[in-house]
Amino acid sequence: MTTLKKKTISLNEPKSFLKKHPEIKSFDIIMHDCNAIGRGKIIRRNELLKLYESGRQFPLSLLGMDITGEDVPGTGLILEQGDGDIKAWPIPKSLKQIHKSKPSRGELFMTMSDIDGNKLNIDPRNVLEDKINSFKKDGIKLCGTFELEFFLVANELDQYGKLQPAKSIIGKKRSYRKTDVYSVDNLHGMLPLINDIYDATNIAGIEAETIISEYAPGQYELTLKHQSDLLKAADDILRLKRIIRSLARLHGVTACFMAKPMENFSGSGMHFHVSMYDKKGTNLFAEKSKKNINPNLLYALGGLTKTMGESMLMFAPNANSWRRLVLGSYAPVTPNWGMDNRSVAFRIPSSDSKNRRIEHRVSGVDANPYLVALTVISAMRYGMKNKIKAPNQTKGNAYEQKSNSKNDMPHDWSSAILAAKKSKFLKEILGLELHRAFIAIKEMEYQKVASTVSELDIDLYLNAI
Repeated sequence: MTTLKKKTISLNEPKSFLKKHPEIKSFDIIMHDCNAIGRGKIIRRNELLKLYESGRQFPLSLLGMDITGEDVPGTGLILEQGDGDIKAWPIPKSLKQIHKSKPSRGELFMTMSDIDGNKLNIDPRNVLEDKINSFKKDGIKLCGTFELEFFLVANELDQYGKLQPAKSIIGKKRSYRKTDVYSVDNLHGMLPLINDIYDATNIAGIEAETIISEYAPGQYELTLKHQSDLLKAADDILRLKRIIRSLARLHGVTACFMAKPMENFSGSGMHFHVSMYDKKGTNLFAEKSKKNINPNLLYALGGLTKTMGESMLMFAPNANSWRRLVLGSYAPVTPNWGMDNRSVAFRIPSSDSKNRRIEHRVSGVDANPYLVALTVISAMRYGMKNKIKAPNQTKGNAYEQKSNSKNDMPHDWSSAILAAKKSKFLKEILGLELHRAFIAIKEMEYQKVASTVSELDIDLYLNAI
């Protein structure tokens, strides 16, 4: 198994934190697997400094689990390598206080290494970090952020066994039919939770900005500030999900990050905004004149459209992900682009040329942000290096237009897994080990879903055939 370069870790951060927070007696230490599920341990206060000094051992199989936490032999990370130990190391500047935890706790994000402390490239975060560093070596600075869409649902299912929107915290009201998109009054009903989320993000060093009521009952969107540290942007979106989930529980509701929790309404995306700058701070996508689009931007779009089909498993990794990708649902269904057009996969938002960026609108909120960012920036760089021409701009409603692209998306989860398995592009950017592991995990999850006899099967076929 290949490794990435080891980093030294300072003890100043944990010592300062312990001195500032004598009330904190325990810490959640968390690493994120291929599905971006947080896995780890709770340690006591007296163990923190030792963790920074020598890391914490975990079984290698931690990186080879499916979404249910079961080992996936096909990853090559279980008994094939003896399921030996690897080490988790603290990510600098990720030690944070957990808002409203009782008793008060801290939280620390971890990255994985071999037993000697060399970073493993089977950890998605490590691979993204290595890719970002390769951009830096080429004199390119990446800036970006994610948007988070999510649902707040009731803890109890409805009479049909379906998820239902949560009642407002203030007034205890619930709407089943009204989308209430952009309704400020709807936000007011959830203000106790929203205020707590903003407080928690401030404590965590996350620059949370605007929250809106989105395009489905019980759906919301929270945006984060565009930032110059793309790796932290991915960290922030994962920490934000943890913040919203834990605070929602405290307020008696459930935060839902499924891509499509309700079949009759829009699903939840995780749009990724990204821009590139040279060493002088010049935006590489900025147009030199109002009439002409910068060639770099067109080449980046060319790379994104060319690789989108084979990369869809990175953006829609689960069975439920594909229920979001339907016509007219504000989720993209073809590899196209447009200026300030929300019906396309790759939107160029309105901005001045100095802030020109691409909004990648494909990913569901259930995707791994490390893998999303890795795939998107790699595709953009691939297009720029090889001067791949973008298709013509899509104007108007993209859902009503026939795609002329030869790189259309797979039509379902199974075909997405197959396309990703064959993809030379994904093998190159993920590395052979991470590519093998991710594909094996998704194949095992697919088999579980495909072999399950669902309630829908019974409803459709029991008395009909």
